[in-house]
Amino acid sequence: MDQKILYLAAGEDTEGLQQCLQQMKENEIGALITTHALKGKDIGMLVRAIFKGSPCSKHEGAACRLFVYKHCMQLVESGDLQSDIATDMIGLLMLEAHHLPGATLAELASLYVDAIKGGSIMNGKSLDLFPTILTVLASQESLSYGEGQLCGEEYKKQVINTLCSSRWDPKCVIHLASMFRDVPVSTEELQFVMMKVEKMFPRLDLQELPPLVYQLLLLSAKGCKKILLEGIIKFFHQQDQLQKEEQMGTESMELEAASVPKDQLRHVEGTIILHIVFAIKLDHDLGRELIKYLKAGQQGDTSLVLCSFSIALLLSVARIHRFEDQVFEFLKTSTIKSFKDRLFQQNSKFLQDLIPAQCSVSEMILETVSNSVFGWDHVTQSLVQLGFIFMDSFGPKGGPFGKVVEINPVAAKTPAQQASRLGAKILLETFKVHEPIRSEILEQVLNRVVTKTSSPISQYLDLLSDIVVSAPLILLESSSKVIEAFDHLSYLPLSTVQGLLKAVQPLLKISVSMKDSLILVLRKAMFSSQLDSRKSAVAGFLLLLKNFKLLGSLTYSQCSQTVTASQVQVDVHMRHNASANEALCLEILGSLKRCLSQQSDVRLMLYEGLFDVLRRNSQLANTILQTLLSQLNRYYELEEDLLPPLKLESCITTQGGQIYLQEPLAHLLSCIQNCLAWYKQSLLQGSKGNDDEEEEDNEDSFQCDLEEQLNSITRRMIKSELEDFELDKSADFSVTSNVGIKNNIYAVLVMGVFEVLIEYNFITSNYSTNRFEDVISLFNRYHKLSELLKEKSGKGKSLSSNKTKSLLTFSFVSSLLTALFRDNAQSHEESLSILRSNNEFMRYTVNMALQKIQQLEETGHADGPDGQNIERTFKYLCDITRVLLWRYTSIPSAVEESGKKEKGRTISLLCLEGLLRIFNAMQHRYQNKIQQFFSAIDVTSDGEEEQEIVNITEKAAFHIRQFQRSLVTQLSGDEEDFNSKEAQLLVSILSTLSRLLEPTSEQFAQMLTWTMKICKENNLEDVQFCKGLMSMLFSLFVLRKSPVSLLQELSRDVHSRLGDIDQDIETEEQSHFAMVNAKTAAPTQLILSQVEKVLEEVDWLITKLKAQLSSDRVLTDESSQGSTTREPVEKAIILQLGTLLTTFHELIQTSIPSGGCVDILLKEMGKMYNILTSLVKYYIHGYTTNAAHLPARFEKLVKLSGSHLTPQCYAFITYVQNIQNETMSFAGGAEKKKDKKEMASITAATARVLRETKPVPNLIFAIEQYEKFLIHLTKKSKVNLMQYMKLSTSRDFRINAATLDAALQEQEEGDVQQDGNDDDAQSNTTVDENREPKKKRRKR
Repeated sequence: MDQKILYLAAGEDTEGLQQCLQQMKENEIGALITTHALKGKDIGMLVRAIFKGSPCSKHEGAACRLFVYKHCMQLVESGDLQSDIATDMIGLLMLEAHHLPGATLAELASLYVDAIKGGSIMNGKSLDLFPTILTVLASQESLSYGEGQLCGEEYKKQVINTLCSSRWDPKCVIHLASMFRDVPVSTEELQFVMMKVEKMFPRLDLQELPPLVYQLLLLSAKGCKKILLEGIIKFFHQQDQLQKEEQMGTESMELEAASVPKDQLRHVEGTIILHIVFAIKLDHDLGRELIKYLKAGQQGDTSLVLCSFSIALLLSVARIHRFEDQVFEFLKTSTIKSFKDRLFQQNSKFLQDLIPAQCSVSEMILETVSNSVFGWDHVTQSLVQLGFIFMDSFGPKGGPFGKVVEINPVAAKTPAQQASRLGAKILLETFKVHEPIRSEILEQVLNRVVTKTSSPISQYLDLLSDIVVSAPLILLESSSKVIEAFDHLSYLPLSTVQGLLKAVQPLLKISVSMKDSLILVLRKAMFSSQLDSRKSAVAGFLLLLKNFKLLGSLTYSQCSQTVTASQVQVDVHMRHNASANEALCLEILGSLKRCLSQQSDVRLMLYEGLFDVLRRNSQLANTILQTLLSQLNRYYELEEDLLPPLKLESCITTQGGQIYLQEPLAHLLSCIQNCLAWYKQSLLQGSKGNDDEEEEDNEDSFQCDLEEQLNSITRRMIKSELEDFELDKSADFSVTSNVGIKNNIYAVLVMGVFEVLIEYNFITSNYSTNRFEDVISLFNRYHKLSELLKEKSGKGKSLSSNKTKSLLTFSFVSSLLTALFRDNAQSHEESLSILRSNNEFMRYTVNMALQKIQQLEETGHADGPDGQNIERTFKYLCDITRVLLWRYTSIPSAVEESGKKEKGRTISLLCLEGLLRIFNAMQHRYQNKIQQFFSAIDVTSDGEEEQEIVNITEKAAFHIRQFQRSLVTQLSGDEEDFNSKEAQLLVSILSTLSRLLEPTSEQFAQMLTWTMKICKENNLEDVQFCKGLMSMLFSLFVLRKSPVSLLQELSRDVHSRLGDIDQDIETEEQSHFAMVNAKTAAPTQLILSQVEKVLEEVDWLITKLKAQLSSDRVLTDESSQGSTTREPVEKAIILQLGTLLTTFHELIQTSIPSGGCVDILLKEMGKMYNILTSLVKYYIHGYTTNAAHLPARFEKLVKLSGSHLTPQCYAFITYVQNIQNETMSFAGGAEKKKDKKEMASITAATARVLRETKPVPNLIFAIEQYEKFLIHLTKKSKVNLMQYMKLSTSRDFRINAATLDAALQEQEEGDVQQDGNDDDAQSNTTVDENREPKKKRRKR
């Protein structure tokens, strides 16, 4: 039969062909087609022949064609055919589809829809035909649909809608996505298709997602790019959330989704990112759409659009040059915004309750770093770039004159500091997990260390140190880069050299070539003509001496270097290690001896570093002490009778007519004293073992020589008078003459020597009475010279008048302070009474402790030995705190003051100041040690540190109660006895300690109640104390709730105390806070600073609301859900603004004296109106998008602003300008006298007037903008909001009705008098002319 059909078709016998086909049944035709197709015969010829004999014009022909189409589709879908035959068959059906009648096309379309619904589409090959059928269908003029008719386009739309509304089999989703590429669809239809496919994501196997996304990316060429990207990002964001929930152990509802293996998910994400990036390279619009979508989401809740996947995608897109800057700028702004928002919320309980804490962008970026292990190589390069961008952009900046601002790494508080630390974390984590990128990270870090000489680089040095610690052996592969950096050492600043060498120091122990290269560079630097290079060489050599230990050296546990096991293995098999180290150390000491003949700065570095070297490398003691002894002998007078015992002339040098210090003699003595003390202690420990006696005798000779010399210097320095040093009262201390400079240098040297000797004699005294008498004698000499310098510096400038750093060591200050105040041993009492009886010495000791604490607070380390050792300085700090606390609480300041009148601050005040600095330092420098600190300063435990866990809130509350009692004692006494300085320090301490209280704790609530009570009940006329107390009250209050109610009460008090701007109105007597009185009503400025903070919070909330409104519109269609989440925020904003409005209502009616407060109040009023305008714009935007409505509360707020704010605002402006006119007229009247003082006061008054009038135009503009947008909102909402607003009057031309009436009345009275006098016409005219200007002045 098939031959017959082919024959008839070939012979153009159409009628015969038709008859032949009509005689055949459908199943016969089907069998024929099936047989031909399976055998691989020319199926195309047969199907063409069948179509030729089935003309569409006849019903039978159309039915036959329909059957052929159905049968071929089933045959193709069965998978039995060879692919090329199936392709030929589909191609032929596509060509013939254009001839099919509309009804047949419609039935075929329905057939496809049913097949998809039923899940009978297996390999998707037959779907290739569907686009053609839909295309032809769309071109039909009319098709019957139900009971009516539809045009082809509409019918096609209905088919697509039906298809997308039905359930799809997951197996055919990819085929359908591919199929829709060939279907001509409108944007609306495409959107429907995209959303349908995205809904299928969770139902598909993970491995099927990359090919599906690839098809969708091809499909997005037609449009709907944003919907596609949003769907992909949201899906993977959800997957990440499920993974996190699973890790946290929470049972997820979607168990199938949650059980996806993590590595599989990450690999799929990586593949999809590659697909998207490839698509963006071909179609830049897709990239623009991605950034646009993320920026829109950034305005609202960032966590909705930013996740590990989207950040990885962005970082991959950043490899495309066109998008690089945009991506990094977006990530920078998102990160800094995230940090700022978090900080903003942390400081306000009001915001914490209102807005839930959002996911941190920094955590997501770090998550991206950890996820990049799963083959995301396309992300690593951008991660490195991002890390350096953060560090470069937000790292510490140089201060004025190139001064580096010290930043404490422990307490990174500001958003910029947090961003810089994030950059370092990104680089460190990337370095750990990605081997190929390591050398590049190291190279870039070293480049920045070497090239950024003018800006701070501490963050890069910290990063380098972390990298070295994390992988020292890996870094050996890149040792050439480190060696290259060494070549630049002599050109780098000293601080950089010290930081760099400290960072790479662990590498020097395991790399001989690196160590040799460094020594070579340092030797060259030692002979450099540049002073800084030589100092760098000393720093480098000292570091090497500290870290290359000799055999038999005593260990110093506090300074032991952390060395990893891998390093130890390298060192163990080097048998000659100790002897090699000995040769190295002796060679280095030989090089360092050169320094003893160089400038004082170089010598100073050596003296300060040798003690640390000795302590780490005790075997070098012999050489070091011998070197120091020979150096001291240059300046020591051997004859006992000679006074003074030191050759001060040899310590200075003249160069180019200028006198300079050559030998820092006091530092040399300090170094000797410290080394000797430690050496004696180590000998005591060593004597317990069996040491070589001969060696011991040899070493004892050095010790004895040094001790004898120090004792001799002590005796002779006590005998020496100031005249012996040419430093008597008649001496010249001016800095203009060489003699004056020389005397200043001598004075500093002598004072330093006295300090060193005081320490030496106390340490070696063993509580001997004679030694303590020597200490007091030395101190008296020191004190006398110190007073002389103070006296001279009061008269004129002197070099020594600048506060010189004490040479006393931190450990000694701590021991001395404890002995003076806390040593109760009977055996020590007699000798200690010698020191305790000298009040100046007691005060000096506390002052020295204060100096050390200040250094620690400002820089994180102190001068002298142990100053750089965090553990040791912390211990001394705790000891000092115990003493100061005991001293202040045990001896009331009132008793101390009544006992004796002293110049300067009392010991109690010094103790308080020290405690304040210590509490500040603890919070900024030792945040992780606060528990240890409270445990250590517990006075009841007598110095034995408790190991139990300390509750910080309870301990802080205990100390707070102590200081509260002291403050109450101050306040309850007579006003004459009130010590303002002490009270201010107490408030500062209470404020500092209160930061350690948990805001939700009972102790915090008690603290707040107590502070409120103090403010309400105490009426003190001390402005500074009042400001401090009020600041503390506000800082506590905001952590519990919003301070607007407090501001309202305070503003009423201020209004009541200062009076009204209209002098005829008597203000109602109100006193919520007794602290506010006529003198201290200056807290207006403090109130205004708090008002500014509240306004900033409200502004932040309005910005959030606007962003949420926009993102709800952009990201979702569920506006109703968005409006319910916005309502509580809207309510809170309106209530805050309403209360602030009443606060301003009081303040702008207050007769505030001319000055800074007026200026600030006008500015804050302008801000208030700007924020009201923002809120109005938000509602306008809401009406435009049909997403918001006007609540009744807002109408009340507008009404309140119209009645209570705007009219008073204009009256206040008039009042301010009247004050200014008076000031200007005073200035004008004084111009006749041209005294310098008067002219200066005139200039100051004029400048103040100009400054205060500046905000007035801005305020009026803000009011008018507010009213302008209210008109817009009235039109949008159909609610008449302008009925509450009165017409503005405060312009250049104003008529004050009351003033005008008074002026007219005066004029009438004057006219009556003139008529009665009956003077001549000329004199009348003169009087009238003279009176007119006066009337104009009165109008003002």
